Amino acid sequence: MATRSMVFSPFLLFMVVLFHNPEPVFSYLNYTRYRQVSSLRLARIQRHLDKINKPPVFTIQSPDGDIIDCVHKGRQPALDHPHLRNHKIQKIPPEMPKGMKRPRTDSAVDGGSSSIDGRKGVWQMWHHAGYRCPNGTVPIRRSSVTDVLRAKSLYEYGKKRSRRAAAVPRGVDAPEIVGGNGHEHAIAYTPASGEVYGAKATINVWDPSIEALNEFSLSQIWVLSGSFDGADLNSIEAGWQVSPELYGDSRPRLFTYWTSDAYQATGCYNLLCSGFVQTNSRIAIGASIAPISTLQGNQYDITILIWKDPKLGNWWMGFGDNTLVGYWPTELFTHLSGRATMVEWGGEVVNSRPNGNHTSTQMGSGQYADQGFGKASYFRNLEVVDADNTLTSVQGVSTLAENNNCYDIKSSYNAEWGTHFYYGGPGRSATCP
Repeated sequence: MATRSMVFSPFLLFMVVLFHNPEPVFSYLNYTRYRQVSSLRLARIQRHLDKINKPPVFTIQSPDGDIIDCVHKGRQPALDHPHLRNHKIQKIPPEMPKGMKRPRTDSAVDGGSSSIDGRKGVWQMWHHAGYRCPNGTVPIRRSSVTDVLRAKSLYEYGKKRSRRAAAVPRGVDAPEIVGGNGHEHAIAYTPASGEVYGAKATINVWDPSIEALNEFSLSQIWVLSGSFDGADLNSIEAGWQVSPELYGDSRPRLFTYWTSDAYQATGCYNLLCSGFVQTNSRIAIGASIAPISTLQGNQYDITILIWKDPKLGNWWMGFGDNTLVGYWPTELFTHLSGRATMVEWGGEVVNSRPNGNHTSTQMGSGQYADQGFGKASYFRNLEVVDADNTLTSVQGVSTLAENNNCYDIKSSYNAEWGTHFYYGGPGRSATCP
């Protein structure tokens, strides 16, 4: 767990001991850093934390070291957004896409997903503490000074550092795309300039190894509208990620992200800024997921649905068996206030080129797509929501991996999994120097 030692002087010697995970995957990361932090900077950090860490009704200590605060729904960070000052939390259940079951809100979550043999199993670690947040509250992972100090700056805490490169090829070769912002992808996507009102998929959960502290590996759904080339890209995102910089450990965690200006000033991960309105008292965004898949062992996955409520226009997130997590109010967006024009599913890593070489940070399971079930990570049952609020199976998706020697993707179709794909890779290897 993070610890700190401070001496009150013009400069504070702040010893940051980042969470040490005993798993060998992180044994080569230097988790102990010493920084001299001015009292002025520390005060700024604390003021920011006071804004996002709302006073809890009840607090739960998770076995993985997280502190989960149960915060009154009406006092959550979302409502601090200038566009949401007079926002009334949506109490009327959204209209589920046709063919879905009745939504579940604060009823007992059945694990959110299942292993392939049908056993319910994927949970969140904080549930093992044996407590739950009271009705009328929402669980929020508490942020600490140590969390902020792992980020490059207070401004960049909880944000993606730069606008992701356009995922759809536009006559630019892959090395230039990768070199532009250090992000690499293996994705499936719908044609641009379509008319989409949501997306769904079931995502295999792994714990890919991360080489450098400022790198991450994630698997997610993107719901997009706007221009990749300008500053007006709107994006709603959800999935799982491993990010030692953001969370201080190597565990896969449920996450969300949003932006309305191509990752420049708006939006953030999870509830680290105002915007996303949480309604569920059993699911903590940013909390770790367990159990996870193992090579040639049990496979675990989570199901995520993002769709626009045709009644009020808010973009809702569903998890597992139609459990409602919360929503992104339509007021947050420009292009997405109407509809999405593209959906992407897949993996993303940050390649910071440590020591001048390609990173060894893994995507998915760390195995290439051709390894198949039990080894390679997968997305299955890809679906989109149409203008009639109906879920339909995706037909004929396109795929893209900027650097197939490092991470690749292969799509297919069958009756049980519908449109699906395997994806991922080890990063640096003999074929990915």
